[in-house]
Amino acid sequence: MSPRLRIRRTRSDRGIPRATSIPIKGVKLATFAAGTLVPSDPGIRRPRTRSDCYGFARPCGFVGCRHHLYLEVNPETGTIKLNRPDLAPEELKESCSLDVAERGGLTLEEVGEITNLTRERVRQIEVGALIALKRTPSIEEIAA
Repeated sequence: MSPRLRIRRTRSDRGIPRATSIPIKGVKLATFAAGTLVPSDPGIRRPRTRSDCYGFARPCGFVGCRHHLYLEVNPETGTIKLNRPDLAPEELKESCSLDVAERGGLTLEEVGEITNLTRERVRQIEVGALIALKRTPSIEEIAA
C-alpha cells in the first residue's frame, strides 16, 4: 500500500501549499530507494559533522540529514513531514538549517518563509523553545 500524498489547500497569503505528512507505516523501503530521499551514489558518505558539510555544493543533497529543510521525521511516530511538497529538494533556496543559522538573526517572516510556516507559528515555537531553555539547568547547577 503506498501512501496517498495530497497537497492541501494553499496558504492564501503566499500561495504556497501546506506541508504534507506521510505516515511511515504505509511506506515501503522501496518507495524511498526509488525517489530522491536516498543518495544515488552509495560511495558518497553523509557528512557527520558541520565541518564535513563545507566540501559539498549547495543546495545540500543529503535530504535525510536532520538539519535539511526539505523534510522532518517525527522520532516518536516515524511520520515524515514534507515541508515544501510543491518543490523538489534541489529547488529549495535554503536547504540546511545550519547555513541559515550562520547568517545571523532573521525576522519571523524570513524564518516562516524558509520553513513554510506562518509568522505566528514561528513565534509560538520560539516562545516554547525559550521556556524549555529556562527549565534546563545551567552548567554550574549540574556541577554542584
